[in-house]
Amino acid sequence: MFDNTGCFPGRDAFIEMLRKHGLMVRIKRRRRYKTTDSEHSYRKYPNLIKEIVPTRPNQVWASDITYVETSEGVCYLSLITDLYSHKIVGWSVGPTLETTYPIEALNMAYKEIDEETARYLIHHSDRGCQYCSQAYVSILKRHGTSISMTQSGDPLENAVAERANGILKTEWLYKMTIPTRKACKKELTRIIAFYNEERPHMSIGNQTPSVAHTQYGPQQRMWKNHWEM
Repeated sequence: MFDNTGCFPGRDAFIEMLRKHGLMVRIKRRRRYKTTDSEHSYRKYPNLIKEIVPTRPNQVWASDITYVETSEGVCYLSLITDLYSHKIVGWSVGPTLETTYPIEALNMAYKEIDEETARYLIHHSDRGCQYCSQAYVSILKRHGTSISMTQSGDPLENAVAERANGILKTEWLYKMTIPTRKACKKELTRIIAFYNEERPHMSIGNQTPSVAHTQYGPQQRMWKNHWEM
């Protein structure tokens, strides 16, 4: 494509020419939904896991909320991920950000452990109102679980939970058209089962989360950061 002088145009002129002739490709941007509201009056707790490298399952759980788009409207997915094994130990999905759904995920996770294990457990989350709420905190305290929260908005402070969210979205959910909220729950049941039982993770020795969840001791990481090479 040449301009009026017979020469190939520069970048800006070329883009303007494409725009003029309706040849620009429109990129559909995904809508972003806010899932964290930390501007509230509930008590916020310190970060207890900064120096902790888990050596067993059910030592630290990380909770987070993300969103899933359907043709019927958005759903909000509450996840609880074990930091040692990366297994999703509890989850719930609902049409709102009400605390009901994070509590459902928490109760699901607690059903898999005994009370002694719960007393030696740390529950880590962001400072969202759901996790700081009296209803949520009271369940943690009733089980004797220590409460830990991020101190800033940096996703690295809740990296494993963020990573689990990202895997579910990029490897499955972004590639799907989900018609209804009911269908969303059905798909998530299948996807989370596959994530736990079938998908290996390089951060846990190329094992699946369910296998790693039966083990103790340091996990072998199968990759290095650029500064470690």
